Amino acid sequence: MSEKNRIIENTLERCRQRNIIIPTFRQMQHPEEIPPGIKEELKEIGLWDLNPRNLFRITWKNEPREKGGGFGNVNFIEIPPELSGVEARILMLVGKFFPTGSHKVGATFGPLVTRLLTGEFDPTRQKAVWPSTGNYCRGGAYDSHLLGCRSIAILPEEMSRERFSWLEDIGAEVFATKGSESNVKEIFDKCHELKKERGDDVVILNQFDEMANPMWHFAVTGSALEELFTQNKETGQRLAAFCVTQGSAGTLAAGDYLKTKFPLVKVAACEALQCPTLLLNGYGAHRIEGIGDKHVPWVHNLKNTDLVIDIDDESSISLMRLFNEEAGRRFLKEAGVPGETVSALDMMGISSIANLSACIKTAKYYELKNSDVILSVCTDSMEMYGSRLSELTSARGQYTSNNAAADFERYLRGISADHMLETSYYDRKRMHNLKYFTWVEQQGKTVEELDSQWYDDNYWLSKLESYREWDEKIKEFNRRTGLIEKYL
Repeated sequence: MSEKNRIIENTLERCRQRNIIIPTFRQMQHPEEIPPGIKEELKEIGLWDLNPRNLFRITWKNEPREKGGGFGNVNFIEIPPELSGVEARILMLVGKFFPTGSHKVGATFGPLVTRLLTGEFDPTRQKAVWPSTGNYCRGGAYDSHLLGCRSIAILPEEMSRERFSWLEDIGAEVFATKGSESNVKEIFDKCHELKKERGDDVVILNQFDEMANPMWHFAVTGSALEELFTQNKETGQRLAAFCVTQGSAGTLAAGDYLKTKFPLVKVAACEALQCPTLLLNGYGAHRIEGIGDKHVPWVHNLKNTDLVIDIDDESSISLMRLFNEEAGRRFLKEAGVPGETVSALDMMGISSIANLSACIKTAKYYELKNSDVILSVCTDSMEMYGSRLSELTSARGQYTSNNAAADFERYLRGISADHMLETSYYDRKRMHNLKYFTWVEQQGKTVEELDSQWYDDNYWLSKLESYREWDEKIKEFNRRTGLIEKYL
């Protein structure tokens, strides 16, 4: 028996012992196809519970309940003109109702499951290393636990305290690296250090170069966005744009999916103005948690990036207070924002607020009207940022109606089409070429593959559409464990 086959046998036995059944990508797209018996079991399981059946809740379609929910249409919020100040409709998927409260449980599902299926990860011996600027390592630690694996989380020391507490509670081994959101290289350096110290006992699952990260978003987030648009558009409306913060660039792959369905849609990559890597080849530090930068991720398809948008991090921080402080919410209602919308604003974490700002800037740049629809994503909610509000109160004082009026005018009504780039062929190639310095010089990638990403027209779709092949492997794996039989 080969070493990989021996590891697969270990994995099969681990799944039998822990009653683990792996969902397919199609079931994440269409949870109505999940076997009824599994849905019945989920009725007794909480959304965040460490139960392997919650693997089937890695979908945008969970019923918004803390325990026992079923499935329905995609969860979303619509941002009305009273808040956005623009005519275009802005529809945003909501990630709060994933286990852990963030869609990163999907981005981490792909990298770990593909290795388990191929015998490249042994759950009985190895630890999965999740280098991250926040939610990715949380998603990785959660999925690892559900799949019977041990995990290591690496994230910057200046991330919110809620993240560290949650990781410790789940039993992950945690390393805090120097710096803030922007200090991605320090995270990579820690990975190299662990690999040198522990060798084959650890497997690095780096969101910035794991193609199974954007593959999951292409399949699951992309199809959810398509449904969001088609089910909510009004007569005569068109899909104008999809705008998200870059981060690991995984979510941007949903834009690749949308372009296969709506070829004229504009895909916008957003980053912090304080770290203008795409816009100006720049660097710096910022406070928009969840969008690590100072480099271009290996998994980012720059050929499909139509627009680069830089957001001042103070905008996201100030709007976080406006959307969540009592005085801010009271002001918004008095300004005519519907109460239902105001009540839902805690669905947006800091990077989600940056996504909203990017949507508004896009609407103003292209002079979009009410016949246009812009799509985006609320990656997570305020659940991981309560300490940030307390810190701001300590540093700046109580939030007042005057603060709310100023923030509303400056950071919503005052949003302009500045710090933006509508990309030409050579703009995109310039940004693509930045990958060389991180990935070829530092991380061991080849120039040949870098060139394939740019010149091979089949490179990206062949990677992203491979989820269908993985579905067949998942079905076969489940058959071999023998656990799925009673549900069929």
